[in-house]
Amino acid sequence: MLPVLVALNVLVFIAQSAVEIHEPGFVHDYLAISHRGVSDAYAWQFLTAMFLHVGVWHFVGNLLLLYLLGRDLESILGRRHFLYLYLAGAIGGELGHLFLMPVNSVLFAASGGTAAVVFAYATILPELELVSAKARGLHLKAKHLAWAALGLTVILLCVDRTREVAHSAFLGGCVAGLLYAHLLGFGRPSFLQRLVQRQRERIERYERMTIDQLVSDEIDPLLEKISRHGFAKLSRRDRRDLLRARARILEKERAA
Repeated sequence: MLPVLVALNVLVFIAQSAVEIHEPGFVHDYLAISHRGVSDAYAWQFLTAMFLHVGVWHFVGNLLLLYLLGRDLESILGRRHFLYLYLAGAIGGELGHLFLMPVNSVLFAASGGTAAVVFAYATILPELELVSAKARGLHLKAKHLAWAALGLTVILLCVDRTREVAHSAFLGGCVAGLLYAHLLGFGRPSFLQRLVQRQRERIERYERMTIDQLVSDEIDPLLEKISRHGFAKLSRRDRRDLLRARARILEKERAA
């Protein structure tokens, strides 16, 4: 899938350059993402913009990152998930631009997919050294590249907010790449993942507990709290736990 994405970016860049020569302004007005295009229902912009570059250096930098990092990432995730990651970053970058940038800015959104690749790579292989020059004490790890790129993006979002832009796609792409890697089980568990895991463990524990255990571990402490402070002092969570334990006991009695 990586060679296909690289080839597609190359072909679109050649076509974009040819169109700009023969019809100046056409790409800006009809193919890149803009608030005017969204309000006029130019839905195709969400597809065409994700392969557009603002210039040769933007094109070269994107393709280098995509190819160098994408080789390892595709072998880890597989072709299907690698494609989904790239598309998620492209769409996330476009949506981020529409929410963050003023109406007079136009997005060439090829950086969104590349940003997702960079941040997913940094999430999966954060300590991998991309550049190492021991004589000079230089060790560029994947996580350093990702955070440096994110810091530069934030600065550019503050100082360059008009005309044709590419950096505004990077932030949404970073978020998409980070979330996609987490959904696949890589990186440190996020707060939401830990919350879901605790809830799942609590439900499984309820399933294993007998009626006597439910009474002694769940209901008796709450009844003691009621006897000391009154029912009004129960928190919302306490009341929810009491009702859940009661319902579980009734289920077990009916099943017995």
